[in-house]
Amino acid sequence: MRTTLVMGTRPEAIKLAPVVERLKDRGHDTVVVSTGQHKEMLEQTLALFGIVPELDLAVMQPNQRLSELTARVLTRVSDALAEIQPDVVLVQGDTTTAFAAALAAFYTGLPVGHVEAGLRSLDPRNPFPEEANRRLVAVTAGMHFAPTRRAAANLIREGVASERIVVTGNTVVDALSTLLPAARALRAADPLLSRSGDGRLLLVTSHRRESWGADLESICLALTDLVTRFDDVHVIWPVHLNPNVRTTVTRLLGGTARIHLAPPVDYMAFLQLMERAHLVLTDSGGVQEEAPSLAKPVLVLRKLTERPEACESGAARIVGTDRATIVREASRLLSEPSAYAAMATGINPFGDGHAADRIVDALEGWMQPAATAVVNSRDGDAGVAEASAA
Repeated sequence: MRTTLVMGTRPEAIKLAPVVERLKDRGHDTVVVSTGQHKEMLEQTLALFGIVPELDLAVMQPNQRLSELTARVLTRVSDALAEIQPDVVLVQGDTTTAFAAALAAFYTGLPVGHVEAGLRSLDPRNPFPEEANRRLVAVTAGMHFAPTRRAAANLIREGVASERIVVTGNTVVDALSTLLPAARALRAADPLLSRSGDGRLLLVTSHRRESWGADLESICLALTDLVTRFDDVHVIWPVHLNPNVRTTVTRLLGGTARIHLAPPVDYMAFLQLMERAHLVLTDSGGVQEEAPSLAKPVLVLRKLTERPEACESGAARIVGTDRATIVREASRLLSEPSAYAAMATGINPFGDGHAADRIVDALEGWMQPAATAVVNSRDGDAGVAEASAA
């Protein structure tokens, strides 16, 4: 089975790397294509897993519009697939790379497998453009690897045939399980870790388009309130390079005592920071999936989330971007040990570290119908019948 996996950003690399490893372990011809949507961060992350893309399509250009990026990914991936001639194309998540690559495969007549299928916020503009991207991938895909039963149920409600869905867990848990021991061994290596001393560390990330402007300003002001209220609290914020984020954050927080702004860090350093953190404030979907494994409470800096399982399990709480709400909820966790303990359980609702095995099992069954399809049901989380009933 010749499988092409197309990726363009760090989250895609993190979540597809375990699948690449399993495919190669089973002897499948595996071709990794990088669009270069986030070139430097993508290359750093792939290097952690020992993955070198067979093709780099170098789609990024300064100040390009979404339409230009989408068109460039579509045409260059189409050309690449004509050269590679795979049996199946895998994409991950909800990026522009995932959508345009899935469309390119669909136009080429190739079957598409969607890793992390079925996430829905039900608001096409929030997050933008990710909510539209993942819905559009679902239309082109013939194989849907849903991370949770809720995600599978979303797909079934949209008319996807249940026999084309497998609940696998999220591959980010697989990746975290692989890299965390090495990150712990390197704990002292990142100089950011020394900035909080013996104080309590709040790890912050926020970069989504829908928060640019007044909402991002509100987040920044909430952080100044928290370091004023709690004299042992330090904030570390690896700030996204996008000028819409960096300009606002630097203007409002640069030079503020105990608030440490840093450039984006590689994934190993981020794992170190997350494990050291007392509390995480983020608008990242991936962090909502990772932090529960480390028993770190998450305050979600968004008005809604397509990962409600984290909130339902108690590991996360949506606080939005309102200054007073952020300060109130963070203060509660910093002041009330019982409230903190209720969220810091270490139970991850997104998987058990075997999602990649389930994906490859299902892929082999779908692509080789004469073979015996074995879909693992570890922890009872692989059956789509359960998903549709949930």
